[in-house]
Amino acid sequence: MFILQLALILFVSKIAGDISVRLGQPSVVGKLVAGIVIGPSVLGLVHDSELLSEMSRIGVILLMFLAGLETDLDEFKKSAKSSILVGSVGVAFPLVFGALAGRLLGLDWLGAAFLGLLLSATSVSISVQTLKELGKLKSKEGMVVLGAAVIDDVLVMVALAFLMSLAGGDTNLGIVLLKKAVFFFIAIFAAWKVVPWLLGKLPYLKVTEPLLSGSFIICFLFAYFSETAGVAAIIGAYITGIAISTTKYQEKVFHKTETVSYSIFVPVFFTSIGIQTELEGTGPFLGMMAILIIVAVLTKIAGGGLGARWAKFSWEDSLGIGSAMVSRGEVALIIAGIGLEEKLLSGDWFTVLVMVVLVTTIVTPVMMKFFFRGKQEAVSVEDLKKSDVQADAYTGFPPNNIDKNK
Repeated sequence: MFILQLALILFVSKIAGDISVRLGQPSVVGKLVAGIVIGPSVLGLVHDSELLSEMSRIGVILLMFLAGLETDLDEFKKSAKSSILVGSVGVAFPLVFGALAGRLLGLDWLGAAFLGLLLSATSVSISVQTLKELGKLKSKEGMVVLGAAVIDDVLVMVALAFLMSLAGGDTNLGIVLLKKAVFFFIAIFAAWKVVPWLLGKLPYLKVTEPLLSGSFIICFLFAYFSETAGVAAIIGAYITGIAISTTKYQEKVFHKTETVSYSIFVPVFFTSIGIQTELEGTGPFLGMMAILIIVAVLTKIAGGGLGARWAKFSWEDSLGIGSAMVSRGEVALIIAGIGLEEKLLSGDWFTVLVMVVLVTTIVTPVMMKFFFRGKQEAVSVEDLKKSDVQADAYTGFPPNNIDKNK
């Protein structure tokens, strides 16, 4: 049965992505909506399952690995100050205003603080896809978004550890900070020294695709140890991609990874987000959901946008950067699960917050398309059909041999 469902997911993902591009929107919007349509909320053709979740998880890891492979390390370093501003202010705004909203909606101070913390989280996997489609992933704005996501993740996880210690849990803030510091030290050292050395040895193995398989092994190990250290798995995958991007194997690994990823795993990831949406039983909470969605969207745009503006970006680009930070994604869902387990959130609150996370994920590419419209350099559908790129030919991606920033 799963094989049939997988075929359906891939089919509707490609068709919906094509329709979305033809309507002037990023393809990812169509894929997310397609997931809702075939999921339990509408047609009920596909339901979430453990196997589907794991395939989706691989998809987001590979997506961020590809983002790392496309990262210009020099530009990334130049954007460090801007990323810190965007990431830190982008956490502060939703943390404060989210907590105030929680109090107004009846939560105690601890629960309200947890709500603010959840709304501070950012997951840029959807934003990465949209930046690729708009031809801006390698731009200064794209580098700032990626750097700010790393800052955001670290700040939110440290704040979560602090809050859990206040809640009387077993979390030790000192140990949490030490684990993260050790992870980044080892990860940066390994990315700088060990990864290039390993890649140089892989081509000599007498097996098929040793370079690609070895790259995947390294990526998944980095993702695993990243998560073990309390940092999102996508951060580890992104670091691996950056490490390989500095080697002579970057182009070969990128093209082959892109083919594998966009053939199956990435479409499953995008569509599965919609499949996870369950609208049944949310009627009584629509007012609460609407308030939290407004707070979630506006605080990230305002926080990230002001941070970008202070970093000397134009207002248009600042709003585009802020909108790229709106998606809460899997990071917020993990935090919501912790809140439910520790009884900081009730079951009803958990349901509401899952819907808030999903809505922020869906609206992010639409807002990015709007705010970046002045500088968009996306390729037309006709050009895509003529290109020989092996990636998803109907997603709106520019051909890999075209530098869209020139």
